[in-house]
Amino acid sequence: MRSRIQAIVLPSEAGEFGDEVHRIFTELGRASGEGLTGECSPAVDIYETDNAVEITMDLPDVDRDSVRIVAKGQTIVIAGEKAPRRGRGDSTFHLVERGYGRFARVVRLTSACDTGRAHATLVNGELRVTLPRISEQRGRTLRIALADGQPVA
Repeated sequence: MRSRIQAIVLPSEAGEFGDEVHRIFTELGRASGEGLTGECSPAVDIYETDNAVEITMDLPDVDRDSVRIVAKGQTIVIAGEKAPRRGRGDSTFHLVERGYGRFARVVRLTSACDTGRAHATLVNGELRVTLPRISEQRGRTLRIALADGQPVA
């Protein structure tokens, strides 16, 4: 059965994951050889099927080496950086609306998911993270058998 609220998305605030996000940005900064000063907040969709929770994020022109996905418990952190567009030598930008720079999105899952079996793809500028659902065990009534034996002293 699907839940009514699939996830909570915290835009660009990685609060309690600050150290992890800082480490990711440091790693990405060294990899690209250039620091980015801007910030962007890519659009995210989260939906649930009977078998999985899927997170989809728009990342056009973002290289797969510039994205990191980290799972901690029922929280997913997607962080990375989008390089700024370069103008041609003989042109000047008049309007720039497409964001660039570093980004970090935190998704807290409300459904029980197996983050150990999660997988992600980045195809045609769309990141898709699939998290297989597992049956919820909390709140379930379980009968515990009473074994015959000696009393504990």
